[in-house]
Amino acid sequence: MLEVKGFILTAGEGVRMRPLTSNIPKPLLPVAGKPFLEHNIEALKAAGIKDILLLVGWKANRVREHFQDGKAFNVRIEYVEQKERLGTAHAISIIREKVAEPFLCVYGDVVLAKQSVKDLVEHHRKVNGSVIALTSVQDPKRYGCVEVEDGVVTNIIEKPETPSGNLVNAGAYVLEPEIFEAIDETKKSPRGEYEVTDSLKILIDKKHMFAHRLEGEWIDVARPWDLLEANRILMADMETRIDGEVSEKATMEGPVQVGEGSRVMAGSYITGPAIIGNGSLVGPNAYIRPSTYIGDGCKIGNAVEIKNSIIMGDTKVPHLSYVGDSVIGERCNLGAGTKIANLRLDEREVSVIVDGKRAGSGRRKLGAIMGDDVKTGINATIDVGTIIGEGSFIGMGALAKGTIAPRSKVF
Repeated sequence: MLEVKGFILTAGEGVRMRPLTSNIPKPLLPVAGKPFLEHNIEALKAAGIKDILLLVGWKANRVREHFQDGKAFNVRIEYVEQKERLGTAHAISIIREKVAEPFLCVYGDVVLAKQSVKDLVEHHRKVNGSVIALTSVQDPKRYGCVEVEDGVVTNIIEKPETPSGNLVNAGAYVLEPEIFEAIDETKKSPRGEYEVTDSLKILIDKKHMFAHRLEGEWIDVARPWDLLEANRILMADMETRIDGEVSEKATMEGPVQVGEGSRVMAGSYITGPAIIGNGSLVGPNAYIRPSTYIGDGCKIGNAVEIKNSIIMGDTKVPHLSYVGDSVIGERCNLGAGTKIANLRLDEREVSVIVDGKRAGSGRRKLGAIMGDDVKTGINATIDVGTIIGEGSFIGMGALAKGTIAPRSKVF
């Protein structure tokens, strides 16, 4: 039996993830202690896939520098580049000469449990044909809805107005080399791209394409706040590992990881799952609540509470501050008494301003999305669902709300 290769599509600019991707390519955004893409590579490796092709594009050099040839991750990585953004079918066509066997194709912005990837590969071996992974969602209008009969896909409808069900394309496939012939027959969509769903429809019309419903958790990381859910999912089964120094007068409950060179000082209380990176300082008297990731070189100081948040590298939250349900970029500094609100008074869904329009976040609790190099003055207040562009200053006692453009000053 031919071995399955892996192909991960990570070429996008991550425009919808701004301001977090202004300096960092989306595949390297940190989630649950590692760059986002590293989790996908580990999931493929757990399914027995050691040969991986990475499609890179924007800031490709950063991705290459981090993963290199894959040896450090016990896989073999080869890079391919999509020089023209002509759609997912075009992206897949690029590897035509590199695969002579079935391959697992995964969108780089979805989170798949390791067991889900294993089950998908096993299902392909069982049916001996191309397989599409499916999952159930509450709002199928945003995705490609898939109709199935007796385990075989009968139709794919992209973002339908009136969905016939809640089963959608999960962004993962095991494809036979015949997909390349279907791509040759694929015409450009109205938006000028070659869509893989159109290629899959050609396969469906010619022969069977099998369906596999994922059992594990799944999330499409399309917007910055989706990182919080990805963080929660990926930290769910972590184990305690202490490589740094933890004071005897600190308290830890549940799974907690403390990286090399990090210190957890007296009076600090950490409830896992929680991860503290390398060379960071927590405390004294800090409170870290579940599903929090604190990156490398951070300082979380006296009387600071952080809950369900991602704090990226070299960021300082020195004292008397609250950060809840937020994503904070690199090299930020929050002045004493900075408070980030994460719950509306009426407890309804938090809305955000995206592309100049107000839209729902899908979250009841959401604090701030803060780009790199943001600084706040003492007693600054940040409203629920606020997006702050990189390099901005929020003055002392100021209220920040809505969407704040990069390098702005709020007083």
